[in-house]
Amino acid sequence: MPHHISIRAAEAGDVDAIYRILLPFAEKHLILPRSRDDIFEHLQEFKVAVYDSALAGVAAMHIYGSNLAEVRSLVVDEGHHGLGIGRLLVEACEKWGAGLGVACIFALTYVPDFFLQLGFERVAKESLPQKIWTVCIHCEKFSHCDEIAVQKRLSDAPIEPMAATPVIEVGKS
Repeated sequence: MPHHISIRAAEAGDVDAIYRILLPFAEKHLILPRSRDDIFEHLQEFKVAVYDSALAGVAAMHIYGSNLAEVRSLVVDEGHHGLGIGRLLVEACEKWGAGLGVACIFALTYVPDFFLQLGFERVAKESLPQKIWTVCIHCEKFSHCDEIAVQKRLSDAPIEPMAATPVIEVGKS
């Protein structure tokens, strides 16, 4: 009987399985650790891969504004490597991002060749200040990051740097 792989939005009932899949990779410092509470808080960012009836992989996509998104927490359960699940998860994130009008998608990774095969290109981490100052600053490897930045254009729309947080002046009309 042929095996079936499907990609779908994560559901609240998936949180424990997502946590279990992510944990060994976080313990090896291949991804940032995520608590169950964090997964619940960001559940709408996750896609899951289901192989037959088992959760076999996960990816999250975080939006940084109208023009930039990041693939995060991309993991395929070790028992399901080599089946194309990682590619399907990234393609689902690309399609999702394009549908939301995102111009560019990026990742920080230890496996750049995987992303390069999917049409991503290497870029300088310094070109991604949004990432550096939101999540990376909390990483133990922040001062000596050894991940490779990759990105892929999803549209021809310009990629503008994110503006600084606006100052709200109280009492002006």
